[in-house]
Amino acid sequence: MPANPPGRHLAAPLPPAPARRSLLRGSLAASAGLALGGAGLAAPAFALSGRPEARWGVQTGDVTARSGLVWARSDRPARMIVETSATESFRRVRRHHGPSLGAGSDFTGTTFLRGLPPGEQIHYRVVLSDLDDPRRTSEPVLGTFRTAPERRLDGVRFLWSGDIAGQGWGINPDIGGFRAFEAMRRLDPDFFLCSGDTVYADGPLQASVALPDGRVWRNLVTPEKAKVAETLDEYRGNFRYNLLDRNVRAFNAQVPTVVQWDDHEVRNNWYPGQILDDARYAEKDVDVLAARASRAFTEYFPVSTLRAGPGPGAVGAATGGRMHRVVRYGPLLDVFVLDMRSYRNANSAGRQADDATGILGAEQLAWLKRELSRSRAVWKVLAADMPIGLVVPDGATAFEAIAQGDPGAPLGRELQIAELLRFVKHRRITGTVWLTADVHYTSAQHYAPERAAFQDFAPFWEFVSGPLAAGGFPANKLDATFGPERVFVRAPERANVSPMESPQYFGEVDIDGGSGELTVRLRGDDDTVLFTKVLRPGLIGQ
Repeated sequence: MPANPPGRHLAAPLPPAPARRSLLRGSLAASAGLALGGAGLAAPAFALSGRPEARWGVQTGDVTARSGLVWARSDRPARMIVETSATESFRRVRRHHGPSLGAGSDFTGTTFLRGLPPGEQIHYRVVLSDLDDPRRTSEPVLGTFRTAPERRLDGVRFLWSGDIAGQGWGINPDIGGFRAFEAMRRLDPDFFLCSGDTVYADGPLQASVALPDGRVWRNLVTPEKAKVAETLDEYRGNFRYNLLDRNVRAFNAQVPTVVQWDDHEVRNNWYPGQILDDARYAEKDVDVLAARASRAFTEYFPVSTLRAGPGPGAVGAATGGRMHRVVRYGPLLDVFVLDMRSYRNANSAGRQADDATGILGAEQLAWLKRELSRSRAVWKVLAADMPIGLVVPDGATAFEAIAQGDPGAPLGRELQIAELLRFVKHRRITGTVWLTADVHYTSAQHYAPERAAFQDFAPFWEFVSGPLAAGGFPANKLDATFGPERVFVRAPERANVSPMESPQYFGEVDIDGGSGELTVRLRGDDDTVLFTKVLRPGLIGQ
C-alpha cells in the first residue's frame, strides 16, 4: 500500500483522531448533544430562556478548496450568523451573515462561506440572533471541516454509505443509537458521500419489534415517524428525526457531507408520474409527494445546486435547482453526484429497444458526458444512488434499477448506461469509479467487456456499501449485459436483518497524494476491514 503523508489518512481500523482535533472533540460533542435524553441521545447542558436554540446541531456540505455551506436550525425565528477561524480558540474570526430562519423553511437555513484557505482546517461556530433583539443570542454551536487541497501531495480520504432508519429500525437507545456514525467519525475523513435513502419517509416505526432470537428492539418514535409521510410537515419531521441521534450530530459537526437522494426520501420505488395504489396514502399523486419531499430535503441538507435556478424533474420543480452536480475536491478527485430518481421513466420490464429517457434523462446524460470530458482530476467518482449490474426488482414483473435480468444486449435503461460507458472509452476518460449503496449489503463488482454481451466499453469497478442504520438483505442477482463479476460480497442470508443482529456497512476511499493510487476499503461498523482493492491512476479501464 502507498505510504500516507505524515499526520493524515491512517489506514488502521478506527484510528484515534489526529491531535489537531483532540481539543475540539470535547466541545463538538458537547455542542452536538442538544436533544432528548437516553442512550445515543443527549440532553442540553442548559437552556437560555427566551433565546433561540440550535438543538439539531450543525452540518457542512459541498466543501471545495475555497468554499463551503453551513447549515443550522433554530427553534424560533432568528438570524443565522457563522464565525470562522483558523484556530480552536477563535482569537481571530471572520463573520459571515446568514439568512433569517423562519417558518417558511421550517426554521432551517444555510450560509455560504466564500474565500476560505485551501487545504486547511476551518473552525466555525453558529450563533442564532433574535430578530427583534440582536443582543439575545443562542449558545454557539461548534463545528469544523477541512477545505479541499490544492496540492496533489495532500491526498484525499472520504467515506460513503446510505440507507438510514429503514425497514422499521430507527434510533434504538439500548444500543447507543446510530452507532455506525460514531465509527465513521473516528476515522476522521475529509468528507462523507451519502448515497441516498437519507430517510425512510415511507417506513413508519413501532415502539418495539420482537427479534427472531427473542430479544426486543426498541425505537424512539416521533409523531412524524408513526405513519407514512404525506404532508410537508411530515416529510420535515422525517429529516428532523435522524438529528435526534447524538452520533449523527457529532458526525455532522466534524465531517462535511456530499449528499444525494434516492427513493425513500419520498416513497419506495417511486418514479415521476406514478399514481399510487396504496391504502396508506390519502395523496395518490407521487409528483405531489415528491415536491413536498424535495422541499424538505432542500431545507435539511446543505446542497450547492438546489437553489441555483429553475430546473426540470422532481427536485427542480420544488426547489428551483437540481440534485446532480460535480463537487471538485482538489487535483485528485471530482465527485459526479447523479440523480437517478427525478428524471427516470416508469419502472417496467425494461425490454424497450429504444429508451432515450432511461434512468438519468437525456439532459442529465448530456451534462454528465460534458462534465466528464472537462474533468482534469486524476479520479472521477460516479456517485450513483442505484447499482448498474445488480437486478433490483419492483414487484413481479418490473425493475427498479438499471439491470432487468436479461443477460443479452442492452435494453431499456441499460441502453443509456451503454451509451455512457462507450463515451468514456472512446473519449479515453481515465480514472472512473462507481460508488453506490441502496441494496443493503456490501460488495465489489468488476465489469469487463470479455464477459459481457455489450463489449464496447473499458473495464471498471463498482463498489457497494450500506446500510448505515437499516435492515440488511441478501445479495441481488447479477445481470451479465455489462459483464459483472462479484469479487467480494458480505450480506445476510435472510431479509431485513436488524442492526442488532448484523453489522452495518460503509466504504472508505483513500487517494494517495504521492502515487495517486486509489484504495477502496469496505468496512463494517464493528472495527473491521472486510475487503481492500488498490487501483492505479491514469488508466481508462482496469
